[in-house]
Formats: sequence, structure tokens, C-alpha cells
Amino acid sequence: MTPAIYAVATMDTKGEELAYLAECVRAAGASVRTVDVGTLEPPSVAADISRDEVRGEAATSTTTDRGEAVTAMGMALADFLVREHAAGRVSGVIGIGGTGGTALITRALRALPIGLPKVMVSTVASGNTAGYVDCSDITMMPSIVDVAGLNAISKRILANAAHAIAGMVLHQNAQTAAEKVTLGMTMFGVTTPCVNQVREALEETGCDALVFHATGTGGRAMERLVESGMIQGVLDITTTEVPDRLIGGVFPCGPDRFGAVVENGIPCVLSFGAVDMVNFGARPTVPEKFSDRLLYEHNEQITLMRTTVEENREIGRWIAERLGPARAPLVVMIPEGGVSMLDAPGMPFHDPQADAALFDAFESALPSESACKVIRLPYNINDPEFAAAIVEQYLSLDRSCSTGAAS
Repeated sequence: MTPAIYAVATMDTKGEELAYLAECVRAAGASVRTVDVGTLEPPSVAADISRDEVRGEAATSTTTDRGEAVTAMGMALADFLVREHAAGRVSGVIGIGGTGGTALITRALRALPIGLPKVMVSTVASGNTAGYVDCSDITMMPSIVDVAGLNAISKRILANAAHAIAGMVLHQNAQTAAEKVTLGMTMFGVTTPCVNQVREALEETGCDALVFHATGTGGRAMERLVESGMIQGVLDITTTEVPDRLIGGVFPCGPDRFGAVVENGIPCVLSFGAVDMVNFGARPTVPEKFSDRLLYEHNEQITLMRTTVEENREIGRWIAERLGPARAPLVVMIPEGGVSMLDAPGMPFHDPQADAALFDAFESALPSESACKVIRLPYNINDPEFAAAIVEQYLSLDRSCSTGAAS
């Protein structure tokens, strides 16, 4: 079957609109299949792919609760589209909907690989779209008017959306074997000197380095690209999202942090950058229970809190538990001279005892059968010698970087 753009909507209420959008996609020169994800009445226009095909084995299940039905359909659509894409039948996906349809369809769009064209025409696209997009690459397009009938405005918006998805699909850059090796790197302001030195050194070998700000979404975005096969190596130097998750900061990682690297077995060098801190917003937003802790105002909007000995032990154990299953070589670099700019001698977060608790807990919790190699060095993470050692260790894992071409 020829790959096509899958156009998705609840066709009991948006059938006419989706049919018009599909017509515009065909007029733009792209193949399209309409997909019905309605949960109420029968579709007003026949779909190429029925809701029962989407639900599969769950097609006979029924519920009178609309919220439950929408959630179930969203899960079914995600599974369906992932399978269709894996089978080579999906070249892109476009959805249209209101609040319910947007939640249903974007749940499925987030499950698809980064790089696959995705457009969502929505009544809520001009508001806070974080919950719909998260760390995916969904293009949100405001519908301006409600998706309720065809009129002078809705037809123009739907036509624009149709041409947008068609253009994305028809004019993608060809992927070639000669492309550079793409690396993912995590960075924070307080680890910038280290990351920049590593990045510059590896770019000189012919690699293409993508730097992600370690703000929760940054780490998740990097790992999504690893899962999508668009990143072939990782230098996870700044793992500050872990303390935010465990202690309650504003930049938390997900529960499966490090999972993509471990499961895919790609070359990785990891360190403990900025694990000496938990991130909060402006000073008044710091929870009252932390009012007696060591706080540092990074700027007007960000307040940092120094982690304690016991917190660091928990952090070390948490990371070790997730890296322990690694079977492909993975190097963990320990900077005994401090994990950030603020953790250097004479700086406010310098606390060798807390750092030692982190490092010792990590090594103690790491299973003996793990493929992780641990290297301790007597430097601060931002010392040039530490950055040089990271580069050396990475190149020992990934010989393709030195050739400038993907293996």
C-alpha cells in the first residue's frame, strides 16, 4: 500500500470538515486516507478507515461515559498509528478538532517518531499547548473559528493546513548514509564550559552535536530522538533533572530517564552535572518546607537549592538503578572536584561531603554485572581536563565520530 497522509477526526461531528481537508490534500498532490475516531453517533461521511478498525479487538467494547470513551479511543489511535507507521503506510498525520478531539488525536501524535510530519488544527492551539505537544514536534494550527461546518474562514484554514502537511510530506530532505553522526548533549548554565568544550572537540571530528537544555522537556526531547533513531550517541553531562524529580523541583525528568540510551545500546558518556541543585522559580515560589535550606538566586526567575548528603545518596541510587541494566558499554564520569560552577572551591554550593555521598551511593548501587564503566577524576566538571577526558572516553566508544560518517 502506498504511504499516505492519515487525516483524523471524530467524523460523527467533523466528517464534512475532514472530507474537505482530505480533498485539499489530494489537490496538493499527496495521497490521503481519512480516519474516523468518533465515539458517539455514526460518521456523517464515510471514512477510509473506520473507528472499529482503529479500535481493533476493543471495537466491541462500549461505555456511556464520554470521557472514558475519548481516552480509550486516544489510546487505540496511538497503537493503531504506531503499527501503521511501522508497516510503512503513514507519510504524515493531520488532525482537526475541538478540546476533546485535540486531546484524543495529539495523544496519538506524541507516540509517533520525531520527524514524521504532524499537524493539529485545533480550537485551543493559541493557548497553553504544553499538554498537547509535550516534547513532540506537533505543529499546532489555530482553527480561528470552531470546527463546526464549512464557511469562508474554516475553508481557508483547513486548506492552509492541508497544503502545510502536503508540503511537509512531499518535500522532505532525503536521508543519506553520508550524513554526520548526530550526538545529543545535555547542558545547564552551570555546566556550559564543559559542554561547549566537549561539543567543539567532537564537532571537529565531523559529528553534529545537538545541545538540550536540561529543563525536563530537554531531557525527554533528547531521549525521544534516541528512540526515533535520529541521535546515534549521547553525552548526558548534565543530569540535574533527576534531583528535580526526586525532591520536587520545576525541571523534573520522567520516570524512565536514561531508558532510551540503555535500551538502544548507543554510545554514551554520562556525568553528574548540576546534580548539586534543585531548581525552583522566583524566590517567593520556593516551598515553605525548604525555607531554611541553602538557596541561591540564579536570576529573578530561577532559585537554586543545594542538595543535601541524604538527598544525594537517593539521587545516586536512583541513577544507578536505571543504568544498571545496561549491556552495551556506557561510561560514567565522576568529577570529584565538583559537579557545577557553584560547586567549585570558594563557591556557595561547594560541599565535598555531599558530592562524595552521591558518588559513593551510585557506585554501591550499581550491579556488578552492569556494562557501566565508572571513572573518577580529581577535577571540577568545568575544568578543561575533565572535558578532555569525556571526549577521549566518548571516542573510545564511538569510532564513527573520528571518521565523520555514520556507521
